[in-house]
Amino acid sequence: MSSPIAPDGRATDVARGRTLRSATAVAAGAAVVTVLAGAVPAQAGPPQRVDPRDPDLGPNVTVFGPGTPQDEIQATMDALHAAQVDAEMSAERHAVYFLPGTYGSPSDPLQVDVGYYTEVAGLGASPGDVTVEGAIEVRNRCLGDDANPNCIALVNFWRTVANLTLDVDTSGQDGCKATANFWAVSQAVSMRRLDVRGPVSLMDYCTAGPQYASGGFIADSRFDTAVTNGSQQQWLTRNSELGGGWSNGVWNQVFSGVVGAPSGAGFPAEPYTVLDETPVSREKPYLFVDDDGRYAVRVPEARTGTRGVSWADGVTPGRTVPITDFYIARPGDSVATINSQLARGKHLLLTPGVYDVGRSIRVSRADTVVLGLGHATLTATHGAVPLVVGDTEGVVVAGVTIDAGAEESPTLLQVGKAHGTNHRSDAANPVTLSDVYFRVGGPHVGKVDVALRIDADDVLVDHTWVWRGDHGVEGFPTDGSAGVNGDTARWATNTGRNGVVVEGDRVTATGLFVEHFQEHNTIWNGEDGTVVLYQNELPYDPPTQADWTQPDGTLGWEGYVVGDDVRRHRLFGAGVYVFNQNNPAIVTENGFSVPETPGVRLHHVMTVNLSAGTIEHVVNGVGDAVPPSTSGTPEYVVDHPAP
Repeated sequence: MSSPIAPDGRATDVARGRTLRSATAVAAGAAVVTVLAGAVPAQAGPPQRVDPRDPDLGPNVTVFGPGTPQDEIQATMDALHAAQVDAEMSAERHAVYFLPGTYGSPSDPLQVDVGYYTEVAGLGASPGDVTVEGAIEVRNRCLGDDANPNCIALVNFWRTVANLTLDVDTSGQDGCKATANFWAVSQAVSMRRLDVRGPVSLMDYCTAGPQYASGGFIADSRFDTAVTNGSQQQWLTRNSELGGGWSNGVWNQVFSGVVGAPSGAGFPAEPYTVLDETPVSREKPYLFVDDDGRYAVRVPEARTGTRGVSWADGVTPGRTVPITDFYIARPGDSVATINSQLARGKHLLLTPGVYDVGRSIRVSRADTVVLGLGHATLTATHGAVPLVVGDTEGVVVAGVTIDAGAEESPTLLQVGKAHGTNHRSDAANPVTLSDVYFRVGGPHVGKVDVALRIDADDVLVDHTWVWRGDHGVEGFPTDGSAGVNGDTARWATNTGRNGVVVEGDRVTATGLFVEHFQEHNTIWNGEDGTVVLYQNELPYDPPTQADWTQPDGTLGWEGYVVGDDVRRHRLFGAGVYVFNQNNPAIVTENGFSVPETPGVRLHHVMTVNLSAGTIEHVVNGVGDAVPPSTSGTPEYVVDHPAP
């Protein structure tokens, strides 16, 4: 869920840490946007030389060591947050890493805030190798004025914290702010591989209201104290440990393979969907430094039927890829160079920045890793498909955002051969997308037919947000409402037919967030699909009912559709929301549409009205309507078909 907003010293050695961008430069906010897809060179150039102990990760990566003075760390983080706290539609991208060691102390805790497009992570092989005593936080943004502060987390997108131990110490903060480590976020935000000791709240209850938060993701993490869900409307916690339990919930809280999860027996009064084990999982690759000071990427293995954290008995099972086996890309590199390096057998590391891509980056070799640092972003130009993953097994794409451009692209990420029949796949080694986000509109005009298309078999999608932007700073000509959610100019300009189309078999998604597309948000035609948490908002901005009616006369386009020929499909914990702000009279007949067959099963699905428009039924004519008069009150279907 979202809402409109207003636009908006290098250390000496590895032991001390490297600050690759000074606090002054961060505060200045120098842009790093460079065209990636200009003239294609005839030669890709010589192999890249990478120092394994001191790789050049670009100007927007900061590395601290335990010897870095804490006042230097605090000043750098404060300056970065000041630059990024309101930079929702900016081109800045940043990663901050901590070498193994301890940061902060009981007498001087390290307390930092995390803004847009910022990744904060430890560089240890396991979370216990890096300890931060203090707080790593995201707070509400107050978007109003003194009379109406409008303090919310609904647009706190695009940030990451991972791979460290957090000893929560909020001492010295004012009153309410000292009661917990606040992580008040919404979509496209992940917490991974954390060991948290102390109270955590997923909403910020310390500011003026309304304090709404809407969606996020925890994986492979351990908490020793109760997690406060607060106003979070939907959330997925996967393969984690909740030592102190979980308090409250709003509409749709899903737990998969979580030790200490709620029972789920009180549904829907307690809106918890609980799977004892995660059907298919693979943890996200992570950058680390080994005992000899060499940088590498750990690539966890895929697993089935899992529960709890992957690092309970030591380093996460998987393989280690030396940093020297990666091509380290920076904005300005041509697609020809990148593709040449991939063809030579290199993996791909995208350093923080925005890459304009005018022809496809192609990944065709099995087990290739494409890892983005600091929310590295590929933007389509000239109608290109920025990233294509071939029919192969074991490819992992992680930490990458893909934006549509002003000329329509057929898709933004193509996985597998369209209409292919000879898929090379391996159920034990699935192609995996982790923290891969998609955006159509927002910082600039965007157009796409289908944002994410999966034609391959045996694919795992582990947390994605596929977003046709409902607000932004595109600078439409003007109709009196440019830049505001629910306006007709946006409907006609930022176009996207479908968010996700799945044609492959045995595709699993854990954390599928898809919003605001102009026809079906998700179409699933492959057999044996499994989705654990689905969250969808229908578009805010259809101008008329005719614009939101299917060719056969069906009122509205369902938010989630399983193809008529599918015989086996499972969906756990799903919601379709309506907020037809542009025309509140619009009606959608069903939130979900599935074939009526015993092998297609939906567990804990719901619709809800956010105050405009109407959904008549939850699924296939089952479930009562959610008109504006029921705003905020979900209509649930516990199981479909009913047992």
